[in-house]
Amino acid sequence: MAKRINYYQDLTADYSKPGLIPDELKGKLIARGEEMVAMKEETLPEINSDYTLEQIEQENKEWWPTHCEALRQGRGDILTGEYRDDLVYFCQDGPYQGLEQQKARELHWWALIAQPGATMVWPIVMFSGEHTYFEWKCLDDETHETIAKGNVTWVRRGHRGGCYLKTEQLTFYRDVFAPDELLKLIKTA
Repeated sequence: MAKRINYYQDLTADYSKPGLIPDELKGKLIARGEEMVAMKEETLPEINSDYTLEQIEQENKEWWPTHCEALRQGRGDILTGEYRDDLVYFCQDGPYQGLEQQKARELHWWALIAQPGATMVWPIVMFSGEHTYFEWKCLDDETHETIAKGNVTWVRRGHRGGCYLKTEQLTFYRDVFAPDELLKLIKTA
């Protein structure tokens, strides 16, 4: 039988379940996420001897906890900043091209999964070069029911490149569109 591993064993923070992130770390992760968004270059950098797949994978491992915290805090500005302007996004509502086509739809998704009384968790995350695969679910803090769940693959060229391809399967069990009071809680640019 294969030995099970903790997917977060070499990462800065563990987002596999609620309650694992100290408050002081949350702020540091948000600040680091803002810094990473600012590092994105206008042109997608080449993978070469100066910017290797190993370095990109390490940067993606550093980025991952900042992404999770940004989503938990409804920081749509950071989440959008993680994408390249020419993003290709495949999901059941897509495909989407660029940053404008998915903006209204993702705003509803973010509002639902970052709402007060719900907690996002990512029990599985795996990295290979510029590929990051993860499974997520959003839990109701009171009833413990699953509000939504999905699995995602990001193709992210490290801090310098950002995400240029995202594929996602997601299922919402309760709401599909967020009410206005939840939409107002998402910080946008």
